[in-house]
Amino acid sequence: MSNSEVFRKFAEYVSPGKVAMYKAIGIDFIPGKSKGCWIQDKYSDTKVINLRSSGGVFNLGHSPPQTRSALIEALDEGIDMGDHMLISEHRANLAEKLASILPGDIQYSVFGVSGGEAVDLAIKLARGYTSRKKIVSLVGGYHGHTGFAIGTGDSVFKAPFGDFEDYVQIPIEDLEAAEKEIDDKTAAFIMETIQATAGVIIPSRKYLREIRRICDEKGVVFIIDEVQAGLGRTGRMWAIEEWDIIPDIMVMGKGMSGGVYPLSVTSFRPHLQTFFDENPFVHISTAGGSDLACKVASKMLDVTVDLLPQVNERGRQFADGLALLKEGSAGLITEIRQRGLFIGIEFLTTELCHAFMSLCLKRGALALYANNRPSTLIVMPPLIISKEEVEFVLDVFTESLRDLSKLGKS
Repeated sequence: MSNSEVFRKFAEYVSPGKVAMYKAIGIDFIPGKSKGCWIQDKYSDTKVINLRSSGGVFNLGHSPPQTRSALIEALDEGIDMGDHMLISEHRANLAEKLASILPGDIQYSVFGVSGGEAVDLAIKLARGYTSRKKIVSLVGGYHGHTGFAIGTGDSVFKAPFGDFEDYVQIPIEDLEAAEKEIDDKTAAFIMETIQATAGVIIPSRKYLREIRRICDEKGVVFIIDEVQAGLGRTGRMWAIEEWDIIPDIMVMGKGMSGGVYPLSVTSFRPHLQTFFDENPFVHISTAGGSDLACKVASKMLDVTVDLLPQVNERGRQFADGLALLKEGSAGLITEIRQRGLFIGIEFLTTELCHAFMSLCLKRGALALYANNRPSTLIVMPPLIISKEEVEFVLDVFTESLRDLSKLGKS
């Protein structure tokens, strides 16, 4: 097959709309054999450095040797998906390991396949435990496209699918709105530790502490979504550690896969387990927490812990380079928002951001704009990115900004 033939088949049998969008923004390659931080075009010599990491799926890069080996070894040992209705040694071991590194007294874990599924369960648990229905989330937030999760998102995601009358969104940092909407009818308040799709929006210490207080006073379950911000992305194992806040439920996904086998987790504090004590089979997931996935995730956690010093070093390298980039941008770049290797580059306009994105792609660096804030370019490289690869990215950014300035003057 050829590049054009794959695009034709994708348009005819999967999604013509996506093909049109990819072509419009200049993504005209087909991912083939990928390794480390790089994606190789299947039908040419073109390769690009991945600054998306699929939202954290490829935290350890493409085809990471450690988790690949863990999967192959598990298969060779005769381990398979397992039976989701039976007791699993591998689920038990992974849940124990998570409990040892999760914040505070978060102890129990229930496994799924995707982040949206994990959020669904978090909302189900909050509603079951409190016997309330209302869910409060943040404007610009994103927690998945599935049943309960989609109601927490912006209207662009949920409007085509009917009313979500028990869901309310409030602006981040607006404590007056939080005091008003997080009330005695509310089952849960949910937020990303750092909002990704909203453009890498980082909450203040005061805001998170006050949200924790309000939830405690109203008997509301506080859910933190670490699907993108967690697992070493910010230079800490969990982004929430920076704020020294213990949520009632934490949701993880994407990077839990180790890049090779899908897994998500809903972890929660002991008091919430009382709901499942009365209803132990009220939630099941056939492929969630498969034995193979648990073996892979356990290895991923070990590797990630060892990577944290490197993440902080590369984060500082990016910070220094991006500060110079912004300084020389003549106002085209208005703000850099960053924690570790979780970076948002804010442009003066959406058009500038999209043009910069296209210029970077032509030079071999793939990054995408934030869907709910399209003037922001999100930069999320694999955590394994090297010093030399960061320098390459910064050079691409510098050259692309130079061209962007020329375009603005023409």
